[in-house]
Amino acid sequence: MKKHLFPFLFFLSFHSVQSQIAVSSTLEEAIQKAIEKSTSLKNKDLDIEKLNLQEKGVWNKYIPTIEASALYSYFDNKLTVDLPTATIPIVNYPLFDGKTAFKNYGNIFTGSVMAKTVLFSGMQIPNGAKAIKEKTKGTVFLKESEKDAITKEVINTFDQLELLKVIDKLIKESENRLDTETKRVTKAIEQGLAIPYDRDKIKLAALELSSKKIELDGKRKLIYKKIQYLTGYSISEIDHVQYTLTPYLITDEKLSTQNKQEIKALESFKLAYEYLLKKEKGTYLPTLGAFGGVSYSSLFNANATTPIVTGINQALYLGLNELTISQNWIVGAAMKWEVFSGFERKHKVHEAKINIEQVQNQIDDTKEKLELLLEKNLVDYTVLTQKIDITQQQEKVASNNLNLAIKQYKEGLINISERLEAENDSYKAAVNKTTTLIEQRLAAIETIIATGDLSKKLSK
Repeated sequence: MKKHLFPFLFFLSFHSVQSQIAVSSTLEEAIQKAIEKSTSLKNKDLDIEKLNLQEKGVWNKYIPTIEASALYSYFDNKLTVDLPTATIPIVNYPLFDGKTAFKNYGNIFTGSVMAKTVLFSGMQIPNGAKAIKEKTKGTVFLKESEKDAITKEVINTFDQLELLKVIDKLIKESENRLDTETKRVTKAIEQGLAIPYDRDKIKLAALELSSKKIELDGKRKLIYKKIQYLTGYSISEIDHVQYTLTPYLITDEKLSTQNKQEIKALESFKLAYEYLLKKEKGTYLPTLGAFGGVSYSSLFNANATTPIVTGINQALYLGLNELTISQNWIVGAAMKWEVFSGFERKHKVHEAKINIEQVQNQIDDTKEKLELLLEKNLVDYTVLTQKIDITQQQEKVASNNLNLAIKQYKEGLINISERLEAENDSYKAAVNKTTTLIEQRLAAIETIIATGDLSKKLSK
């Protein structure tokens, strides 16, 4: 045991100064291609872009708006005036005796250019913009978390492809050995030194290998399709990715989930809701604004007709060619204060507080789940790391047993079933060693993902 354990311990000590997740340049390029191709990440980028535009839109409320307007109207009306009767001195003529009606018509034109701006919004604008900014940060953290998931999937998928390469090699080696045994047994049968049963048992084992090859081809096609989906690679580009299957080692003494992107995202979302709460409270304050501009107003081609005037026994026609107010400069300030809104603001403030409480509950629950997940992944990693040395020994023992079985079968010391059993044991041990190694690599990646530090641990 010590003889086999020493090389593995040396391997651990050598890699303790290396990057924990070492990838070849070709594998790293495949990971980057998958990240670039990911539709989910592209949509996350679009979400971030939209949020940035929304934030700018909120801040832009401080920028003055300039409006130009023009209005033309024609009026034709009847004006009724009922004033206390007055008497004109000297002539003693009553004026406004009872109701007096005037018929009027004319044209009105107005035009203006006005600028308006917000001076004080009750802190609604800055708090609203800060809320969107924090939401953007949270979305960025979620995007980084998706990158980690893509990295894990790409590495593990290529590892599965490496496993198929190992299996393919083992099948070919077994086929060569069985082919040699078939030739030897066939010759022995001709010489009366063996029976057809031995040849048929070898043929059955060869057929089992053929069945495994068919399964292997099917799995290989599926893995190629998956890699093509993930990276957009062609088959030749996939085959160009080369690296050596070695264990991933975690040398950190203390692992923590504090840097996990999901927790950071939730904390950003909570801060966003806190800013939204401040924004809602800002509705209790007045809003102040300023305005200024220039206007033009004109009354033209107007006419007013009076009732029949006593004394002259006819109506008066009062015409107006033009009455214009031009270059009318206006500058002012305005305040709006909604004193009571029917409890609507109170309900919105309460709703904002509930949102904060919900996110805090999510944060607490996520932290506990991630701690549990980290412990599970670390246990899996530790167990699989220890099993690597065992599987290496199993492979070596099975290989030695196979060599011994080949010699003993030639000498007639064991039967064909025992010979084929040794062949099968050697195949299983070799596959188990590679499978355990791949599972250990996956457990190491998942453990580091739980800490949120995968991107920091990757290197060529």
